[in-house]
Amino acid sequence: MRRCTLLLVALLLAAAPSRAQDIPFLTGRVVDDANIIDAAARDRLSAMLKAHEATTTNQIVVLTVPTIGSTSIEEYAVKVFESWKLGQKDKDNGVLVVVVPNDRKMRIEVGYGLEGTIPDGAAGEIIRTWMTPAFKAGNYTKGIEDGVAAVVSRLEGRGDPTDRTPAAASSSSDGNGFAVLPWTQRLLIGAFIYSIIGLFTVIGVMTPGVGWFLYVFLIPFWALFPLVIIGPWNTLIQLVVYLIGFPLAKLRLKKSQWYEKAASDLKSKGTTKIGGFTVTKGSGGSSWSSGSSDSSWSSSSGSSFSGGGGSSGGGGASGSW
Repeated sequence: MRRCTLLLVALLLAAAPSRAQDIPFLTGRVVDDANIIDAAARDRLSAMLKAHEATTTNQIVVLTVPTIGSTSIEEYAVKVFESWKLGQKDKDNGVLVVVVPNDRKMRIEVGYGLEGTIPDGAAGEIIRTWMTPAFKAGNYTKGIEDGVAAVVSRLEGRGDPTDRTPAAASSSSDGNGFAVLPWTQRLLIGAFIYSIIGLFTVIGVMTPGVGWFLYVFLIPFWALFPLVIIGPWNTLIQLVVYLIGFPLAKLRLKKSQWYEKAASDLKSKGTTKIGGFTVTKGSGGSSWSSGSSDSSWSSSSGSSFSGGGGSSGGGGASGSW
């Protein structure tokens, strides 16, 4: 009994990956096993592909499956294509559009006979332009319809479809209609921007004389660079805080002993040290240096449906979102 149980478990484990890679039955021009296309769109797609096939004999099929496990999208698409034998046998004019939502993968597999009309680059362009943005927005129906329409339009020699508009880019919005970057990009860019303008702001607050020049100099940087990170309204609030906070901080520090000593040294000796930096007063203004570095900053510087026997050689393009 124990051996039988272990054998049954082993068989179930062995069968689990293969089920994820099973090839569905070819039931029509749209096989939506992942159930991500609404019924009306499936009807529109089927009608579009049927009309295209009647006109050109090209056979296009859309397949959606929830997952393909560890199988690559390229390998899976070829297996499906060869199993379904898409396209006419003497023309190899089939196209398979595969979408795997759980794995966030997709592919346009092109038969031998159509690789000249839809080369790999063109298939990749269709994915990037018409499918990926819509999928990132969670609109599978639009992405698939637009992608298939682009394939049909290319095959019929019309270039990109003129009656459709690609989905908006995958950036998010700050709620006021202003697109901002994904949070990972904002984090990296923000760290770079704020480390620079923040450093010069601190230098401006701590430095006698040239600090007021820096106050004016940094205004456009505080007004422009944060836009892509925190949006327009937050940038406006931040700018107001800078315009008010900088003078208040500087006036408060002006009363401290070390600030008075730095101002006195700069006036009498022409040089002083602030926070490990050396400030030197010259005829054109003041300059900062670290002491050990030669570089400095200066203020003066500026169903009855079946395949026709076609085959694919692996041409096409893949994508993810």
